[in-house]
Amino acid sequence: MKFEGIYTPAVTPHAADGKIDKKAFAEVLESLIEAKVHGIIIGGSTGEYYAQSAQERVELAAHARDVIGTRLPLIVGTGATRTEDSVEYARAAKEIRADAILVSSPPYALPTERENAVHALTIDRAANLPIMLYNYPARMGVMMGDEYFSRVGKSKNVVAIKESSGDMGNLHLLARKFPHISLSCGWDDQALEFFAWGARSWVCAGSNFLPREHVALYEACVVEKNFDKGRAIMTAMLPLMDFLETGKFVQSIKHGCEMVGLKAGPVRAPLRPLNSDEKRTLQTVVATLKRTVAQITSGANYA
Repeated sequence: MKFEGIYTPAVTPHAADGKIDKKAFAEVLESLIEAKVHGIIIGGSTGEYYAQSAQERVELAAHARDVIGTRLPLIVGTGATRTEDSVEYARAAKEIRADAILVSSPPYALPTERENAVHALTIDRAANLPIMLYNYPARMGVMMGDEYFSRVGKSKNVVAIKESSGDMGNLHLLARKFPHISLSCGWDDQALEFFAWGARSWVCAGSNFLPREHVALYEACVVEKNFDKGRAIMTAMLPLMDFLETGKFVQSIKHGCEMVGLKAGPVRAPLRPLNSDEKRTLQTVVATLKRTVAQITSGANYA
């Protein structure tokens, strides 16, 4: 499997009682398909996997497969503290014919790079599916580095990595020493740099409610190879990325979905929703972004 384009880590809509709203979830998935994103990820941090039971996670992935069918690739997250639990999520993903799995480091455990590699390869053996690694040390507590990639990179199933460390040195390491592991941007405000270093995909939560704008940046940089246009789009998007990093990431993504008419519902505890001032700020940021990107993509200045 080749990872190319915009991959959306889908939100999980909740009803007022906190239960998963599967009808609204299907509507989110349909909106992404209509907007022509290139793949959908279920069971990521944007989808609040950490606040779901094992049964909810498995059922949600199966529901996503039913809704999406074969129209887009479906990638299923396997994140868990215990290797045994990640293995079960990987097996469940294989059972529903997921196209790939997302493999992260186990949070809280703080494994060494060798231990973390054994964790990933154990999951690999259980599923035998294409793998997108997910390096997010700010959440998981450990960095995937040279020793880790040297070990896991020997598996034919490890085809891509969502690199979310924010460390440009790790981006350079991957591009230079492990070119067979396709780069996917996982740190939004570095998307331009990732594309310059050969990344051909971007896992971006903001594409839940601004899919066309995220696709526009990908197309400018990767398809058209027009980095002047890409810089202009990125400049317009940076205020949104700055807002998303103020500490209420998932809440902001879900409110963004509500702003465009998608039912996303509340976040699960311990998170709390945006306040009125935060909602107004996000609305202003999004309105300006949409207007500016529309001008850029419709104009002839970057042809």
